[in-house]
Amino acid sequence: MNAKLQPTGSVYFSPTRISPAERHTLSVLVANEPGVLARVIGLFSGRGYNIESLTVSETEHEAHLSRITIVTKGTPEVLDQIKAQLDRQVPVHRVVDLSVQARELGQPAPVEREVALVKVAGGGEERAEALRLADAFDAKVVDATVEHFMFEITGKVSKVDQFINVMRPLGLIEICRTGPASMNRGAQGM
Repeated sequence: MNAKLQPTGSVYFSPTRISPAERHTLSVLVANEPGVLARVIGLFSGRGYNIESLTVSETEHEAHLSRITIVTKGTPEVLDQIKAQLDRQVPVHRVVDLSVQARELGQPAPVEREVALVKVAGGGEERAEALRLADAFDAKVVDATVEHFMFEITGKVSKVDQFINVMRPLGLIEICRTGPASMNRGAQGM
């Protein structure tokens, strides 16, 4: 057997692992300082796990804290190890798996919202149809010329996906998405 593929006792190499990969949303409160994001993301890349979405922003200016929202898929065993390793890093103040926390508290899924800018070109009937559909999706026109529209849409990831799909045949040129920001419901904080 190849030495690189021999079992090591780690869940990463467990041939009996039967847990399917699940979608998880992690919220990580970190010190806002250089290199922190690279260290956090390094834990995922080091294990070969893809990050589907990553959102980072300073949330508490005086305390110099930033919140990283990571959407990923993985087995519960591997995600537990990643969360434990994140918790041990010095600039990390708190790690919460919003998906798991909501289940444990008996709450519905976390609130997730995404912002997207969608640029559509065209004239005539396509132009009128793009405006009509944007209105139906509550998308706002944030830039317009006689040749194009740029729409801003905010909502669930599925709503943004659907809006993009209906704009494709109408002259979709470009998309810029933030990725979801997510927060658990209820009075409890992170």
